Amino acid sequence: MDRKHEALLIDIAHQVMLDKGLLPDFAPAVHEQLNGIEAPAREQNSGIRDLRHLLWCSIDNDDSRDLDQLTYGEALPDGGTRIFIAVADVDAIVRKGTPIDDHARHNTTSVYTAARIFSMLPEKLSTDLTSLNPAEERLVMVTEMTVREDGTTTDEEIYRALVRNHAKLAYDSVGAWLEGEADAPPPVQANDDLAQTLRLQDQAAERMRHVRHEQGALDLETIEARPVLRNGVVVALSQSKQNDAKLLIEDFMIAANGANARFLERHGSASIRRVVRSPERWDRIERIAEELGDKLPPDADPIALEAFLLRRKKADPIRFPDLSLSIIKAMGAGEYVVEDAGEDSIGHFGLAVKDYTHSTAPNRRYPDLITHRLVKAVLESRQSPYSVGELSELAAHCTKQENAANKVERWVRKSAAACLLADRVGDQFDGIVTGASAKGTWARIFQPPIEGKIVRGHKGLDIGDRVKVKLLGVDIEMGHIDFARSGR
Repeated sequence: MDRKHEALLIDIAHQVMLDKGLLPDFAPAVHEQLNGIEAPAREQNSGIRDLRHLLWCSIDNDDSRDLDQLTYGEALPDGGTRIFIAVADVDAIVRKGTPIDDHARHNTTSVYTAARIFSMLPEKLSTDLTSLNPAEERLVMVTEMTVREDGTTTDEEIYRALVRNHAKLAYDSVGAWLEGEADAPPPVQANDDLAQTLRLQDQAAERMRHVRHEQGALDLETIEARPVLRNGVVVALSQSKQNDAKLLIEDFMIAANGANARFLERHGSASIRRVVRSPERWDRIERIAEELGDKLPPDADPIALEAFLLRRKKADPIRFPDLSLSIIKAMGAGEYVVEDAGEDSIGHFGLAVKDYTHSTAPNRRYPDLITHRLVKAVLESRQSPYSVGELSELAAHCTKQENAANKVERWVRKSAAACLLADRVGDQFDGIVTGASAKGTWARIFQPPIEGKIVRGHKGLDIGDRVKVKLLGVDIEMGHIDFARSGR
């Protein structure tokens, strides 16, 4: 192949973005507005608290440049922990109805592909002026709450503040330290108070997590494989593993999203909720359990499902990610819906929470920006910036565009995988069926962890079945990887 993989993947991603109704490039009006923005947002407002003195830190991927969240925790005399979650106040710069907002509203999300990130916001904002970068002062939305010793939360409060990121940390190094497998990262070694607040946050998150799992939150663990490019060529897939630092941030973000949903409900405001309905294919989940010698009730039951998952994780930890993937496929996708104040909440089946919105990633997700605008309207006693009708249209649009973005990411991920497998046609692999419908049957091979379509011998296969396949061929531009079932 004459062209290097990276250039080819960028071209593929750009075209698929267009094909799926997404905008890969910013319009001239966006650049014109951007030229007039030279500094982070600054406001003189009595409702903005000065919390720059608190020992805030960010924990994210090693290569993350769009930092949305900071966290802090302090011990309480009764054994509880007061936690603080600060999220970038993107709305302070990106106002509703401006060209930058119009672009973000159209795409609704950043799209992450192997060779290029198509940011929802211009990088001048998302990685600089609205990013919570270290040693920089930024306006934020703060969610504050108490985590009791028993893991329940109380005394939720939401407000605006000015903060400063005192340390940019990464998941893997913080996770290894929290788990006792490595020394603390240098910024933590240099500051005992930072080490103490991180320990407190980890303990609080673990207590909250325990409560959620008792209520039926699902312990799922999937394999996230990211293409690795070296000198423009796909050379491997890198697998990301779960650790205590990732769980800490995940638990805090779940807590903040729930608090924001309840805040809007208490104040009579409609909101865009993130929901996952009861599984579309509970019967298939039952059959998966039966095939593994277990039993689930005939009606969807998150507590029973979580107990089953815990048993399987203990019995077969190596194959647990494959089981998790099968359960996720059978559950169905999440979606955005509007809930007016006083309406019954659909809830999030996988997280076992009733009140849930998205509010913690406004640099890369438009529903979070909408939530911030709704919350700020309540805080400032203003009329909501969105009617219920407009929110309903936005919820449907965000769901549609998120699905489109997922398709782009999946397409380019498959194209990158096809690059990696191009010289392995004819090889056989062990795998698991990840999709089965009228549209076709798909399987993910274990090594390397790549998904493709079973185009021959797929009859009778269903989600979760183990299978041996032979690689028939690849099409890099189309992202096609074709398998035939073998070894029956």
